[in-house]
Amino acid sequence: MANLDEIYNTRILELAGAISRTGRLAHPHGTATGHSKLCGSTVTVDLELENGRVSDFGQSVKACLLGQASASVMAREIVGSTPEELRTVGNAMRAMLKEGGPPPGGRWADLAVLEPVRNYKARQASTLLVFDAVERALDDALHRTEAGLQAAR
Repeated sequence: MANLDEIYNTRILELAGAISRTGRLAHPHGTATGHSKLCGSTVTVDLELENGRVSDFGQSVKACLLGQASASVMAREIVGSTPEELRTVGNAMRAMLKEGGPPPGGRWADLAVLEPVRNYKARQASTLLVFDAVERALDDALHRTEAGLQAAR
């Protein structure tokens, strides 16, 4: 089992302290909330899509340092991402924490700092909240787009 200092390190504190895009969007294309019953953390995200990519993002984060660190990296990297990329990053995070998989790479490489959370099952849900919420917000945006197209017919 890892030492708690390993998951609550200086880099986690820096990421959590640098969280951005903390305002909600006025007219999002998709929105969703993730909530951890275990710790009470809640993350609500709003996003807008344009030309198959996220064009704007907002979030409300009421989470522990681990959830804040994840949300910080998400806020920094999400604009310009495709839904496919975001689902891939979310799947990589789940695999890293739950199955011992490698951390995401490329511009998402800062998420590797959360790798020791795999040894603390009780901390995994709050770490993954933003990824779950983003994927549900993408689904919501797709649903709204399809509903709008059907209504226009």
